Amino acid sequence: MVRGARKFLGLGVAAAVVYSIKEQLNFVPGPRHAAPVAAAAASMMMAPAAFADEIGDASKKLGDASYNFAKEVDWNNGIFLQAPGKFQPLKALKAIDKMIEMGAAADPKLLKAAAEAHHKAIGSISGPNGVTSRADWDEVNAALGRVVASVPKAKVMAVYDAVKDITDPKVPAYMKSLVNGPDAEKAYQGFLEFKDVVAKNQVTAASAPAVVPSGDKIGAAAKQLSDASYPFIKDIDWLSDIYLKPLPGKTAPETLKAIDKMIVMGSKMDGNLLKAAAEAHHKAIGSVDSKGVTSAADYEAVNAALGRLVASVPKDTVMDVYNSMAKIVDPTVTNNMFSKVNPLDAVAAAKGFYTFKDVVQASQR
Repeated sequence: MVRGARKFLGLGVAAAVVYSIKEQLNFVPGPRHAAPVAAAAASMMMAPAAFADEIGDASKKLGDASYNFAKEVDWNNGIFLQAPGKFQPLKALKAIDKMIEMGAAADPKLLKAAAEAHHKAIGSISGPNGVTSRADWDEVNAALGRVVASVPKAKVMAVYDAVKDITDPKVPAYMKSLVNGPDAEKAYQGFLEFKDVVAKNQVTAASAPAVVPSGDKIGAAAKQLSDASYPFIKDIDWLSDIYLKPLPGKTAPETLKAIDKMIVMGSKMDGNLLKAAAEAHHKAIGSVDSKGVTSAADYEAVNAALGRLVASVPKDTVMDVYNSMAKIVDPTVTNNMFSKVNPLDAVAAAKGFYTFKDVVQASQR
């Protein structure tokens, strides 16, 4: 379950980076006053502005203040794969859980726009540091600002505080040393002004929970998959740091191509089902034991939610993700992971998965 949540770590790293900059600016107010949108808008990486609004206008001012800083950051640096402090997977999972809760509360249409923005911005990346264009930088900031504004402040601050709790106090000075200090300070000042505009437009109440389907074929198939694969799930060392290791022999730009396919797939998912999947993961994290394993019931619910989510995306888009991952994952990785579990359990899980994917495919639009 811990590994399954690794996909959300990029957001955590981004929040940690902004927290790092903030800690270096002794004239900046404390975290509860200074960063109500730090949890998500911090990544500031890469979405076409859907319409002219206060947040869109503010994102351009933020771009004026921060793009020099953005160009100085080495976005290809492997440091962003590392934990922002002591390796504490279960404590980090609590922070990831807050991110999932925030994502579940966000407006699905705005999430889609933000994903499309990141896809567009990845297309304009250039230079040795892997930075996107100024125009796409502004548009992504606008998209993220709108997403954050669609979530109540308390949920945003819960992410910020959780990331702060797992960030080593020595990280800020080191991260600031990698860029031009004055540019970092100017960027953060711009960020503070941007967050005020976002806060001004922020909702005060969370959206309604997702409508979860029941009695469908995917739900029944998820039970069969879960029965076949739960022993395998219990074999896995979910607390290992191997999931933070880079793929052998692959560069950040090569890996980003696969991530881009995932973002495109995410942008095409049904909004209600995406919310339901996030809520299922949140519930499953609540039942995780000391080894990082969720309960059998929550594992089944997550499988069902993900199956329905995949079925809401055209097959070609799903296969683009599969094929892009196949290009960057060396067979030695698969063999290494297989060697760490009971082979009979792994084979049973694989067979169950193949049956499950056939049911999902039959339901695919």
